[in-house]
Amino acid sequence: MSNAMEIVKKARMVTRPTTLEFIEMLFDDFIELHGDRCFYDDKAVVGGIASFHGKSVTVIGVQKGHSIEENVMRSFGSPNPEGYRKQLRLMKQAEKFGRPIILFVNTSGAYCGVGAEERGQGEAIARNLMEMAGLKVPIISIFIGEGGSGGALALALADQVWMLDNGMYAVLSPEGFSSILWRSPHRVEEAAELMKLTAVDLLKNGVIEKIIPEHRDGLENHLQFTTEYIDRFLLEELKKLCAMPVEELLENRYQRFRKYGSFTEEDELEKK
Repeated sequence: MSNAMEIVKKARMVTRPTTLEFIEMLFDDFIELHGDRCFYDDKAVVGGIASFHGKSVTVIGVQKGHSIEENVMRSFGSPNPEGYRKQLRLMKQAEKFGRPIILFVNTSGAYCGVGAEERGQGEAIARNLMEMAGLKVPIISIFIGEGGSGGALALALADQVWMLDNGMYAVLSPEGFSSILWRSPHRVEEAAELMKLTAVDLLKNGVIEKIIPEHRDGLENHLQFTTEYIDRFLLEELKKLCAMPVEELLENRYQRFRKYGSFTEEDELEKK
């Protein structure tokens, strides 16, 4: 099995710690807030207010489960439009009160049901991206597991994007890539390698800023090992971002994403 596919499998493990477990380890006095004020409370997205080293922050993330029952309740970590609208409501609230936003990503993608499409799945994701580009508070996004398609991107338009050792981020799954490109489900390992979806590949290509170590005996067995790194990195980065003038913060965020469309053939040759 390819190294990339091994990482994909680890990112998808049902035993992998969830957003709520990271929140419990990293923050104090977490108060979960519910609902999008339009339709219902999507349990695939959790979020609320917490304290981080004495500073108020807004924390939001995609929530998976460890059992079939919990995963069904959480839509297997695939948000409906209401989940993204809840996320947007909490982010706008954070901006109003000057709270930094911490996002945790672990989703195979947005929920792909008929009802989700009827209620505006694409519009909800697009609106999040538009609004996040202009939020006047720091945003840090951390990939703790799987990151798939626009469902993950809706939580990743941030000032800094970090990823755990065994995280992944791609426009679609390796299975989908293999089926579309080769009309075969049997070249998944090759697809995973070609997609450059691992943390090492993404850091090299400038998609993420930081790789967060996982313990060699498994994230689920040594979560504190990883959260201690996250705690230190968050403390350092939030100090910098919170001290930055709003105009500079927004310009840096704009330039961070603008560079993805500016690569030329000469850039590629220079990298080689």
